[in-house]
Amino acid sequence: MSFRIQPTPPARPNRCQLFGPGSRVALFEKMAASAADVINLDLEDSVAPSDKDTARANVIAATHEVDWGNKYLSVRINGLDTPYWYRDVVELLEQSSDRLDQILIPKVGCAADVYAVDALVTSVEAAMGRSKRISLEVIIESAAGIAHVEEIAASSPRLQAMSLGAADFAASMGMATTGIGGTQENYYMLRDGQQFWSDPWHWAQSAIVAACRTHGVLPVDGPFGDFSDDEGFRAQARRSATLGMVGKWAIHPRQVALANEVFTPSEEAVLEAREILAAMEAAKARGEGATVYRGRLVDIASIKQAEVIVRQAEMIAG
Repeated sequence: MSFRIQPTPPARPNRCQLFGPGSRVALFEKMAASAADVINLDLEDSVAPSDKDTARANVIAATHEVDWGNKYLSVRINGLDTPYWYRDVVELLEQSSDRLDQILIPKVGCAADVYAVDALVTSVEAAMGRSKRISLEVIIESAAGIAHVEEIAASSPRLQAMSLGAADFAASMGMATTGIGGTQENYYMLRDGQQFWSDPWHWAQSAIVAACRTHGVLPVDGPFGDFSDDEGFRAQARRSATLGMVGKWAIHPRQVALANEVFTPSEEAVLEAREILAAMEAAKARGEGATVYRGRLVDIASIKQAEVIVRQAEMIAG
């Protein structure tokens, strides 16, 4: 273990981030009533250029008029390569209510991108006397973003979460696919005439998880494009959860329940984790550093693994 202790990420549920266009006001109440932990009102890709100003005004009004309950309310601004993003930040922070929790920054390629938004947010907060500090989330969706992922994870004390945006990431990398997440037909291994499909997103997800865990940021998996494929979504989400991600985007309401299902520890997993902790406490009382649980060795590292599951379950229940 390094002398520098790995920081703890924010203690808030982030199993599902439900997206909806800022231009479609009729969806806001439905999103607020959903079971998603995080609501992302979008000003970027799902909003046409001619609707940018209207969508921004809609989102600002929604922070005042919609009851978002205990949802973590986030707004995805436009990219820093557009003429819209600075007005998104300024108008959101000048006109939104204190119900706004977070700004989601797309297509982040380096730490300086986050610094730019952080500096503007800080200035407007100070000018407006806003007492609630806005958090930031970034989306890694380019070759530059994944190449600079650790410096991005360390870029700002406001940064709470980092997501993988599969579609733009694939385009930036020149990947030969039009799929958004999931297994890709031509990405397979061949043995004895049999095809075995692997996960082309695995390495990028692992890099994001490592950078996030190093700097106390929540790692989140992004969209799964085929919202008619429940089992494909589950499979992608389970792989993400196994790698250490805490949640996944929903681009359709039917995906919310699927994400919550996968990223909520099962009763069996929580029971096993508690039993491991109890077994290790008994071993500790005997002066032992390891013991046997259900036929397998458990030790101090097992305590850390079990504690992650128990903490997550308690946080969701709370």
